[in-house]
Amino acid sequence: MESYTFFVICVLHSVVALTCGAIMMFYTNELVVFSHGKETASKLTGSTPHDQLLIQTSDSFSGLLLFAIGFLLMMVAFVKDKEFQGFFARGCVLLHVAMAVWRIYFDRKLEDLGGTWLRLVVGDIVLGLSWCFFLVYTWREKYD
Repeated sequence: MESYTFFVICVLHSVVALTCGAIMMFYTNELVVFSHGKETASKLTGSTPHDQLLIQTSDSFSGLLLFAIGFLLMMVAFVKDKEFQGFFARGCVLLHVAMAVWRIYFDRKLEDLGGTWLRLVVGDIVLGLSWCFFLVYTWREKYD
């Protein structure tokens, strides 16, 4: 049953990463306007054509990286080794905690982003908790 839980969590995280990565690559402007509003979006997209191209290229590569992470998660979902699953889950928890800390200490200082950092921190915590639930479930099965 443990490997099924691991598979489901990996697939869910993979779908989120693939979707967000594709949106970041192809619909960056629409995403920024939707999440921050038109006024903030105009500030975040740059003032000169060179800045705009640089920001669009950076966002596209970030989306491509997230898309690649989604594929990696999809591949990892099929691993049946219980020790690896626990190791991977602990690493994912650490990664989500690090992202939440990064957002708390650095993203909240950006005036243009306003209150979006709090929403992202909550998202990081929820994603990290899904891996924590998997770890608690495997420990319960191991020690019962």
